[in-house]
Amino acid sequence: MKVLVTGGAGFIASQIADAYVEQGHEVTVVDDLSSGRKKNVNPGARLVTMDVRDPNIITLFQKNGFDIVNHHAAQIDVRHSMQDPFFDASVNILGALRLLDCCRSYGVRKFIFSSSGGTLYGECPKKPAKEDNPLRPVSPYGFSKLTAETYIRFFGEQYKLPYTILRYGNVYGPRQDPNGEAGVVSIFIGKILNKETPTIYGDGAQERDYVFVKDIVSANLAALLNGENSVFNIGTGIGTSVNGLLARLSTIDKTAKAPACAPARPGELNRSILDHSKAEKELGWRPAHTIEQGLELTYKYFRDNK
Repeated sequence: MKVLVTGGAGFIASQIADAYVEQGHEVTVVDDLSSGRKKNVNPGARLVTMDVRDPNIITLFQKNGFDIVNHHAAQIDVRHSMQDPFFDASVNILGALRLLDCCRSYGVRKFIFSSSGGTLYGECPKKPAKEDNPLRPVSPYGFSKLTAETYIRFFGEQYKLPYTILRYGNVYGPRQDPNGEAGVVSIFIGKILNKETPTIYGDGAQERDYVFVKDIVSANLAALLNGENSVFNIGTGIGTSVNGLLARLSTIDKTAKAPACAPARPGELNRSILDHSKAEKELGWRPAHTIEQGLELTYKYFRDNK
């Protein structure tokens, strides 16, 4: 199949593009390289340097006849969305809408979308969130992902554009930027390898559903042929606190320094955990990596590529 992967020079989507290439698909990557890196792009894929909001992206659809669009290009930082909600909405809503309109016009067979289970459900104080739980985002980033989902459903119903929406937990793993604002695992590992003091915001008891990037890749492989017109949580169903995360990394690298403490940041949740039973039943997907296995692999990657 001919597959377009947006954001395909970034942390997650570049590894999805790798898997699609390995399966023999013809892969085109669109990335404006604002945060993605050329070195992440699989040599078997074609890179087009372009912003997904660019009206000229229509020519790419005209010339290539894509079967699948896998949309990962996004503004991903919750805190940045609080500071600049206009930019967040421009990228995450208008960018998705631009692609959906191209899909409608040029006969794309399926639209796969990376959404955010880590922000859409709000607080999950008792049980892991299921897909039919109330959606209660608390940041512009969460609202922009929810709005994009709404447009996807509209195009699915009005124009018969098949789709699969994948709501990720907190993704971590190789290629994540340890110098960025998002991604506490890579930030902690970067601090440890540089012999610096990591910072914990708030009391460190806040829990997240950390899902290894290779498990995200397998979900996107499953979505090529399954899960039509449906939404799936892609997480582990297990919460890990920030304190617990650093403690596990400290067992991997005994030189890790004790953390510094800082005030909690606005827009962050105390507990976000996802129930993945629907994905297991309908996509045939379940996470294959424990948090310990994933952290070990991630640490080795950053150590070896420092």
